[in-house]
Amino acid sequence: MLATALVLPLAAGITTPLTAPVAAQPAAALAEATVQNVVWLSDRRVALWVNSPSMGTQVQVQLLLARDWNTRPDARFPVLFMLDGLRATEDESGWTKDAGAAGFYADKNVTVVLPVGGQSSFYSDWLQPNNGKNYKWETFLTKELPPLLENQWRATEVRGMAGLSMGGTAAMFLAGRNPGFVRYAASYSGFLTTTTLGMPQAIEFAMREAGGFDAAAMWGPPTSPEWENHDPYVLADRLKGTSIYVSSGSGATGPFDQASGIPGVSTNYAGMGLEILSRLTSQNFVTKLAELSIPAQVNYRPSGTHSWPYWDFEMRQSWTQAAVALGVESDKPACAPAETVGAAVSANGWLGECVTGEYQVAGGVAQDFQGGRVFYGPESGAHAVGGMIGGGYQAAHGPAGPLGLPTGGERALPDGRGRFQPFQHGSLYWTPQTGAQVVRGAILDEWGAQGFERGPAGYPTAPEIKTPNKDGAVQAFEGGPFYYSAKTGVHRVHGLILGKYAQLGYENSWLGFPAAEELPLKDLGRYSRFEGGNIYWSPLSGAWAVRNGPMMDAWQGVGFENGKLGYPISDEFAIPGGVRQNFQAGFITVVNGKSEVHGL
Repeated sequence: MLATALVLPLAAGITTPLTAPVAAQPAAALAEATVQNVVWLSDRRVALWVNSPSMGTQVQVQLLLARDWNTRPDARFPVLFMLDGLRATEDESGWTKDAGAAGFYADKNVTVVLPVGGQSSFYSDWLQPNNGKNYKWETFLTKELPPLLENQWRATEVRGMAGLSMGGTAAMFLAGRNPGFVRYAASYSGFLTTTTLGMPQAIEFAMREAGGFDAAAMWGPPTSPEWENHDPYVLADRLKGTSIYVSSGSGATGPFDQASGIPGVSTNYAGMGLEILSRLTSQNFVTKLAELSIPAQVNYRPSGTHSWPYWDFEMRQSWTQAAVALGVESDKPACAPAETVGAAVSANGWLGECVTGEYQVAGGVAQDFQGGRVFYGPESGAHAVGGMIGGGYQAAHGPAGPLGLPTGGERALPDGRGRFQPFQHGSLYWTPQTGAQVVRGAILDEWGAQGFERGPAGYPTAPEIKTPNKDGAVQAFEGGPFYYSAKTGVHRVHGLILGKYAQLGYENSWLGFPAAEELPLKDLGRYSRFEGGNIYWSPLSGAWAVRNGPMMDAWQGVGFENGKLGYPISDEFAIPGGVRQNFQAGFITVVNGKSEVHGL
């Protein structure tokens, strides 16, 4: 009831702001945003972690890639930014978590951009940091992110922006503050006047409640001109030429609300009050547009509260207008499952409807569906690929990459934790903790010999990569990485021996590549053999490396760890004319190529 009590007296006092906005100042030259990490969540959904120079931190942005992303690899696509609400979370956009954006846009030929996070930010540049955040969202969305999308993710400069609640407010003022940046702007239950009587106080209250943020850190005190500079109503004249969509409910109980027993009042009391406020501010905004002869598509629903089912509805309802503004067709072209993939489609109902026709890929053909893709090759047959494994396959460049075509379907593994799919030249393994990883070639063979995921290595945690300075490869697993070179084969290094190997510089050190698997020694000790020497570990001595040559020969001459010296307790270190290495019961020196054993 608090939200309703706050809204009703404010609504009665909504009036036209008194002053005109201050023009947005041109930005100084900005440092370039860069992508820190990329995780493919499916074949057409990808999460980017972008280093934002203005915010000084990484920002997650998820992309729902355009329908023809796979069929037209040289094509570029318009983008549609979808902004979240006041309680935006750091893990995922509400548009995919609480609404059906991923499924709805699967057959649309735009790339949907979903910023993640920004709780209570209004997607604006704040005057000062607050509550641990240095919000510079306007700079990020309008200056830093677009060049990255255009240069790396095949985006055009044709853009639209839609948002719900806080995001609806932002969509309108960002369009007004940055004329020409978007061709389409949509507000679903947005608050489209921010400076009328009581509105700054209402926003301040909401931001404190949603995360403990201070509105004064955002735009200063209510008397500050920054409030008018972010007011859609005040900026309305700058929206000429923009295709505008505005919607809100009435606050009364609607088809997605639970009735409270009081006629017209749902159990979502806060959502009722917020939607009433959205309706009133939206009406004022639309009236201002009409006075300026700026057309807008308006959908005032006769019922409905401030909640996700209605915003999901508006996303779908407004698509036709968005498609026209962005220059794409609103309906997908007619298609049907191709004969080559028909059996696989029938066996995998999760694929849903086709979104493209059949098209050529390396070694065969493919067809895209709402839930994934089906590939066919004369030797491999037809198999569906989807979900996180589909994302891992896309990250590995699909059929043109090292895996080739799928040779079987995805299936659960016996441990109940992971999933697996075979391909012509390797396999993809997935768990919630490790993501989807490719394993192939000699590393796959050795991992298999050790028991695959049931063996000591566990699941892969990263892709295979080439060792940077030597001719070899390494792949990380839960139980330690596998190293490969043509000379030494494939061997795993793990535990405290791996820690010592890392300290010395991995394969770039004098040790080189591992040459054998780790083996047990007396007193619970362990050792691993490398090209240039061995690493020894025991609970009492720790992990230390012994170099091949005079040092190793001398230690061998007295029985290694079983002899009078015991285990090493240091690495070798320089002394005048040579080196020395300490052991539990003595030390060895090598001077001018001659070794000497010294007991305690």
